[in-house]
This record gives sequence, C-alpha cells and structure tokens, in this order.
Amino acid sequence: MTMVKQQSNSTRTGRIAGFSPHTLIFIACAFVLLVLLPIALSDFQINLLGRFLTYAIVALGLDLLWGYTGMLSLGQGLFFGLGAYCFAMYLNLEAVGDAMPEFMGLYGVTELPGFWQPFHSPVFAILMAMVVPTVLAGVVGFMIFRSRVQGVYFSIITQALTAIVALLLIGQQRLINGTNGITEMRTIFGLRLADHGTKIGLFIATVIVLGLVYLGCRWLVGSRFGRLLVAVRDDENRVRFMGYNTVVIKTLVFMLSAAIAGLAGALFVPQVGIISPKQLDIVASIEIVVWVAFGGRGSLIGAVIGAVVVNLGKSTISTSYPDIWQLLMGALFVGVVLVFPKGIVGSVSDLARRFGLRWNSPTLPLPGAVEPGLDVSETVSSVKG
Repeated sequence: MTMVKQQSNSTRTGRIAGFSPHTLIFIACAFVLLVLLPIALSDFQINLLGRFLTYAIVALGLDLLWGYTGMLSLGQGLFFGLGAYCFAMYLNLEAVGDAMPEFMGLYGVTELPGFWQPFHSPVFAILMAMVVPTVLAGVVGFMIFRSRVQGVYFSIITQALTAIVALLLIGQQRLINGTNGITEMRTIFGLRLADHGTKIGLFIATVIVLGLVYLGCRWLVGSRFGRLLVAVRDDENRVRFMGYNTVVIKTLVFMLSAAIAGLAGALFVPQVGIISPKQLDIVASIEIVVWVAFGGRGSLIGAVIGAVVVNLGKSTISTSYPDIWQLLMGALFVGVVLVFPKGIVGSVSDLARRFGLRWNSPTLPLPGAVEPGLDVSETVSSVKG
C-alpha cells in the first residue's frame, strides 16, 4: 500500500527514480557533453564548441544582471576580454620561457615590465582573470549606482567604458602588443595546446565550469538574495524605502557578472590562441546582449541556448554564405525578436501553458527559482520572512 502511494506521488510530481524532469535533463546534457561529444567530434569541432560554451558562461552573467536585476550592461565584453588578457599573459610567458615576449623586442623593450612578472604563475593569472574585472566593476558600479544612474544611462556608461579601455589597449604596443594583441601561445600547464588530449581537457574543463556557474546562478536566483534582485528590477524605489541598500545590491550583482565574464575569458583564450582589443570592444558586448535576448532573458537556460545557437548559426551561415552572412544573421535575429519577443525559452514556456502543459518555470533545474514578473510586495515580503 505504501509503495503504491509513493508511486502515485511520483507520478503526480513527474519525478522519475526520485529525480525531477529538469534534473534528468541536466544530467543527460552533462553526459552528452562530457562523454559522447568528445568521442564523436573532431578536434576542430570540439575546439569550436568549447569556444561557444565560454560564450554561454559570459551570457549567464549578463542574464543575472539584465534578466533578473533589470540592468542592461554593454560592458560584458570588456570584462570577458580583461579575463582573457590576464590568462593570455601567463600563456605567453610560458611559451617564451625565460625570454621576453617577442613583440616587446620589436618595440625596443629590453626588460620584462614589472606587472608581467607575477603572471609566470598560472594560479595568479587565473585569480587576476576574475579579480581585475570584479574590482573594475565594483569601483565603476558603486559610483554609478550611488548617483542613482539607471536604465539607458547605465547602458551608455558601460558602453563608453568599454570603448575607452579598448582604445587604451590599442595604444599599448610596447606592453601588450596594441592592436595585434597577445598571440604567442603554445602550451598550458606544460601541455601543448595543439595536442588532441589538451583540446579535450580544455573542452571538459569548460563544460564543468559552465555547469558549476549555471548551478550557482540557479541557487542564487532561488535564494532570498535572488528574490531581492527581482524586487529591485520591478520597483527599486519601494525596495529602498523598505530599508534595503540597493546600491550595495546592484554593485554586488554587477561585480559577480564581471567575475563570471572574466572566468569565461580565461577559458576562451587557450582555445582560440589570441586575444586582441577587437575581442572586447563595443560590438563584442552587443553580441552578448543578442545571445541573451535570443535565448530569453530572465531564464538562465535561455542565455546558454542563445549563446550556443546564435554562434553555431553564425559559424554555419558565414561558411556557406561568406558574402552576405552578416545580412542573413541580422535578418534572422530581427525576425526571431519580432516573432518571439520573450526569446526562445520564454516563447516555449508560453506555448506550453497555452496547451495546458505543466511548466513551472522557464529555467532548469534547481527548485525555488524566482520567476520574472512576481509582484514586488510579495517578493520583498518573502525576503523579510
């Protein structure tokens, strides 16, 4: 009798062997990415997919900032690029050994600059890949939010910051090779980047980091702090009047999104072998916004889907139609936004509800997620409770 009752409860809740469907989907995706694809794909395809997954990581950070907190940043490409530059410095130094990077000799530099010295350590490089973007976001964000700048003005300031830093990097030929960027990378932790095993290792590391960042973001948006983010997005003034310091809240989430972007940049650069100011300019930041909008903001899984699908489409179309691929991609994006204004995940969620299918949230897989659109009074009350 007890077993029958347990089976009945499992049927009603949609659980299979004690796991929710969302959790099973997450496990299945992990199995495909970690086990099947490394066997089935070529080195080139694995490298390309690994790069797309680093884009998915930075898209998660933007979705946390834009989708859940309502702040559209046009500077995520900057944080992504800074993280990539920090780790590229380590890769460059490992490639040249005790010598200086080759480009420095071309510009008359006779001694390795002091700020390059600590980047002989991979641990220091990885830490700086997250610390540098985080500190920059913290300083800039605190000044912006303390002045109660919000909305489109916040977007303009982050866009201007991105342009300024990109121009500064272009002018630093002697220190970081200017427009050409850092290119001389041959090994990572003593392993050749061109080897099959190294490429598989980098891909698996990217998948694991993506999974951990996704789960961390899911936990965060399902927590009291996550509900507070949604409350700030829906009615910041009311949250402030209820005694919360919205400057600190917004600065913290801005810093977190920058740290995620920097970590993604550190995973990106060894798989590509180059980082230049072009890869952290305004266009790069706008592309990240496109990924999140395409997949569906406010639904973390949408950010992942958008980043992978858009870049996969970009790669396929540019190969097949090299002369007009940009026009085709632009037309495709405009069409999708017009037909599916909530993004892919949001539209699928609406369609499921229309047909009476159970759809608790447009996100996966942890329980207790905050769904965009909650009444701010209920949200803040739940935080205080």
